[in-house]
Amino acid sequence: MKNTRSKFLRSAAALTAAALLILTSAACSKENQSGQGGDKKALSEITEGVIFHAWCQSFNTIKESMGDIAYAGFTAIQTSPINECVVGGNGGMQLNGEGKWYYHYQPTDWVIGNYQLGTKEEFTAMCQEAHKYGIKVIVDVVPNHTTPDLESVGQGLIDAVGGIDKLYHANGKNEIANWSDRLECTTGQMGGLPDVNTENKDFQDYFINYLNECIACGADGFRYDTAKHIGLPSDPTDPNSEKNNFWERVTTETNEADRIFNYGEVLQGDGEKIEEYQEAVGGTTASGYGEAVRNAVTSRKLNAAALTDLKINTEDPTAVTWVESHDNYCNDGTSASLSDKQIILGWAIIAARENGTPLFFDRPYGNTAGNMWGSMNHIGAMGNPFYKDDTVTEVNRFRTAMKDESEKLFNADKDESVLIIERGPKGLVVVNGGRYSYTLNTPVSLPDGKYTDRISGENEFTVENGTLSGLVFAESAVVLYNDGYAEKDRLGAMSVDTESFILTENEPVTVTLRAENAGKTFFSVDDGEYKAFSDGDKLEIGKGTENGKSVKLTLKSENESGEALSVMSFYFTVHGKRSVEAGTTVYFRKPDDWKDTISAYVYDESTGTVRQAAPWPGVPCEIGEDGLYSYTFDESWDNVLIIFTDGSNQIPGAMEPGLVVEADKVYSVG
Repeated sequence: MKNTRSKFLRSAAALTAAALLILTSAACSKENQSGQGGDKKALSEITEGVIFHAWCQSFNTIKESMGDIAYAGFTAIQTSPINECVVGGNGGMQLNGEGKWYYHYQPTDWVIGNYQLGTKEEFTAMCQEAHKYGIKVIVDVVPNHTTPDLESVGQGLIDAVGGIDKLYHANGKNEIANWSDRLECTTGQMGGLPDVNTENKDFQDYFINYLNECIACGADGFRYDTAKHIGLPSDPTDPNSEKNNFWERVTTETNEADRIFNYGEVLQGDGEKIEEYQEAVGGTTASGYGEAVRNAVTSRKLNAAALTDLKINTEDPTAVTWVESHDNYCNDGTSASLSDKQIILGWAIIAARENGTPLFFDRPYGNTAGNMWGSMNHIGAMGNPFYKDDTVTEVNRFRTAMKDESEKLFNADKDESVLIIERGPKGLVVVNGGRYSYTLNTPVSLPDGKYTDRISGENEFTVENGTLSGLVFAESAVVLYNDGYAEKDRLGAMSVDTESFILTENEPVTVTLRAENAGKTFFSVDDGEYKAFSDGDKLEIGKGTENGKSVKLTLKSENESGEALSVMSFYFTVHGKRSVEAGTTVYFRKPDDWKDTISAYVYDESTGTVRQAAPWPGVPCEIGEDGLYSYTFDESWDNVLIIFTDGSNQIPGAMEPGLVVEADKVYSVG
């Protein structure tokens, strides 16, 4: 389930009407398709490999990062939803703040392209680049609901389904109250998002056309958002529906259906009927297993028995596994407290396994425990480069090399802090989740001989008489195999030293460009000409850039032959000053048709935890003899916005960020 908006926006009655988006239905050229009908190679390559979740990254960002993604051993990428979507937050591009990451989970129409991720042409170019590297493309699709801003829903969609009323279930605008009631769960709205009548044949035809358009542009699979809120054949039907046949149609009637990888987001709990979804969709998420892995790495108890079961009660489940998903990270916060190192150790467990199809969620760039949205906090930008960590990379390559080998999980010498994942007699991964280094003296299936840890490239291990010996450092993993190992040059490191990626208008900053063992290095500003740089060079960023605009800084490394090794882009966004001193007063002139009680909602959501002066609707304002309402800040804020509301009306509107505070300013509507 997706977060729809922060609490103060949910409380507002008004929604800002976005401009109607234009329906574009031209199909991509068949030349862009990635495979032939009847060939299940694409499907097997996805299930046997590893998926990189390029969360909130634009098509162009993913395209330029494709070499890095391939280097790290990923065999598929998953995009965020590429459908047209609601334009909120004044079109702002922050993950959280002026803009929201979840707006692309609020479809206005099912055609390719949105302002957050890019155009249809850019999506096609990204797919073509992926296929050059042998990487498959999975698209996150959202058929279950639309934006609640009904004025923004595309007219082409409305006409295609027979009118706005036929777009939704009869119960589609009533919030789910009983999550165990399957009729409510599959036909009611959640989080204020009206529930689409996915059993309407006209809608199904329209949505299948969208899937085919994605396939024609290069998509190889689909992740179905909120899948457990779309009815199964055994579920009760909505009064506006004849039968629950959505899954049957979308999995069998798309072009090249037998090669398309499908899986559904079916979060476990509340009678989710996961076994039936496995059968209907082709695969589901393994959220229960993800929880088990997170608990294991945080408790340092890597119990083999507890980590073998995927927590799905079918004999041979088809499941996408993860240590964390974007929901765990952004919505319920169950994984945001985990360190990057803990995520990487968990990844070593799930990616080394035969069972499950692992998905690596790429956190925001510069994320910390105190700032989950990262230092850039920018939709479209690259994420945390920890997906290229040596452990992640070598475990990914191990999985590919071991694709035909069966698995065995066991604890070293019955020590629950040390887990071994064996893949037949060909190779193994050791994960030490403990606080101390561990000396192995453990029976294994590896042939006798010498082995070098593929992660460190240095640590030596020996198998003699079937017993493995060697030292595994605390909170680390070891990858051991000789048969099938392919040596690859390691990527050098490029980065930018800066105090902040948020700039103030007319106050440019000087950043330091960094490069280590990266070959020839170059930089470009706003996609301009590339210029060479060396480690430690200085560069001024942000001069002359207007409020709300971003400056794109791209770093590129090349080998001696001029081939790109790595590309990384950074976004610097210019904002007005947001700091406020204690004692600052602002004023509001109430419209005649507003109620007489006016409140000020004062908040800062620039980090992972929303700071607020008081819960919505905020602090009641004082009214003066001149009829103006006033609010005085009783403490200082580093980054603050304000909304005025009478409980029903508000300024700014419900899909917009709050007002920038200016001392003694009189705010008004219009």
